[in-house]
Amino acid sequence: MATQLLVLAALLLGKQHGHRSNLTIFVTDRHIAHAALVESGVALADRPAVTRALLGETGSTISRSSYGPVWRLLCRNLVAETLHPSRVKLFAPARAWVRRVLAEKLGREAEEAQAKEQAPPPVMEAFRYAMFCLLVLMCFGERLDEPAVRAIASAQYGWLMFVAKNTSVFVAKNTSVFAFWPALTRIVFRGRLQEGLAARQRQKELFVPLIDACRVRKQQQVKNQGGAAVAPEEEATTFEHSYVDTLLDIRLPEEGDRELTDDEMSNLCSEFLTAGTDTTSTALQWIMAELVKNPDAQEKLYSEIKATCGDEQGEVTEEDTHKMPYLKAVVLEGLRRHPPAHFVLSHKAAEDMEVGGYLIPKGATVNFTVAEMGWDEREWDKAHGVRAGAVPGRRRR
Repeated sequence: MATQLLVLAALLLGKQHGHRSNLTIFVTDRHIAHAALVESGVALADRPAVTRALLGETGSTISRSSYGPVWRLLCRNLVAETLHPSRVKLFAPARAWVRRVLAEKLGREAEEAQAKEQAPPPVMEAFRYAMFCLLVLMCFGERLDEPAVRAIASAQYGWLMFVAKNTSVFVAKNTSVFAFWPALTRIVFRGRLQEGLAARQRQKELFVPLIDACRVRKQQQVKNQGGAAVAPEEEATTFEHSYVDTLLDIRLPEEGDRELTDDEMSNLCSEFLTAGTDTTSTALQWIMAELVKNPDAQEKLYSEIKATCGDEQGEVTEEDTHKMPYLKAVVLEGLRRHPPAHFVLSHKAAEDMEVGGYLIPKGATVNFTVAEMGWDEREWDKAHGVRAGAVPGRRRR
């Protein structure tokens, strides 16, 4: 039982040299995860060190920064100024536009496939493109045309593929090649390093002009109005509020109250686009697939939507979703059954801590297997299936 609760993985680079801090731990039980992340959250809020400087990266990102004043400032800014419901409402016209883009793209591809007597194409690319369009708009405040969106997506993909091949701890062939002896890395892995720097430079070439446009627009807005941001019309191509706008307002008190540099904002924009694209589009694809497989659940959800919105209303509003408990249950069940990632981002113990009777030493890397938690048959009825026509994911009592 104990080994099912907390698995100590023998990735023993540290043990071979007597360093406890290099121990890697995998948590597979939800009770232990809750104790570690919620009850002892501050002690586990740090991130494992990565070789940022070699790749032209600073520590000013949310997902890779060490826990401290800068991390708290960036995290608070993202949540309060972009993801808070009062701010999310400002992007309602953007979401309406993206829904239309997605519907038109799916309809056009289906018609083309039917004309050629071919099977309909996979929907994943359409979901991913639509989600990326929305995130680009939320990030930069500009509704860009398809070539511009595709160029940014290509730059993002190039950077992510480089990271996956060269710095991910889970890629056996190239395990963290930049983590050992940075001075030697510059010589031995010069080609790979140049590839990474080129990928990062390509992002900056695309992002910095958009950041500059936000800066000019913000200055003009303050000069002309000085008022709060309001939601634009659906057909508007420029938004008064964006993620970059919030970054332009940030000052770092620990560093002389300075502003974020363009490089730091570029890294944060890359992080913003990465965090929401594949995760959301993957979840959407699986939820739609499960609804197709379970017509009873599909009918129940459709009935709830019609009962809430009526026959005349064209689209579901943000306020409507709060009145749909079954819609929420479907989304949560989709995330339980098909989590977009099987692990959350790695954490690092900032101090020695005890969780579930185990000592996690300072500096140890801790991973949480969210997929295993969602599929635990001790916790869930029909853990590897979906309950059609009922509230999904009912827990065992």
